[in-house]
Amino acid sequence: MATKCTIPSCIFCKIIKGEIPSFKLIETDLSYAFLDVGPIAMGHSMVIPKYHAAKMHELPDEYLVDILPIAKKIALAQGAENYNILQNNGALAHQVVQHAHFHVIPKPNEQEGLIVGWPAKEIAKDELQKVYEELKGKL
Repeated sequence: MATKCTIPSCIFCKIIKGEIPSFKLIETDLSYAFLDVGPIAMGHSMVIPKYHAAKMHELPDEYLVDILPIAKKIALAQGAENYNILQNNGALAHQVVQHAHFHVIPKPNEQEGLIVGWPAKEIAKDELQKVYEELKGKL
């Protein structure tokens, strides 16, 4: 399958096309995986589709189907008992490169790897029911 990365300014499209060198781990017809050059833990890797879409929901399903088994293989190869699969969509959600991508990040200890704050909120059951009905109706 031909690469669908045609955005000249996209760093990930350039990596896929070999215009920027990378530490390639796995390549399939639909995906490309490599070590992150600015890791937050040793072995921090990226899995990117060979289709330029800024956000995950813009990707054709076959690319998504290809990505998770690759992430699983990398997580197993990292050998970390604990790890994160991180995928951000949009600047407010901390997405820096506007090409959908998945991080596979080992969490070897409290200091290394992804550090997350989770500001959970208490929501009334009737509010949750409204949200449930709205989402269920759209699915």
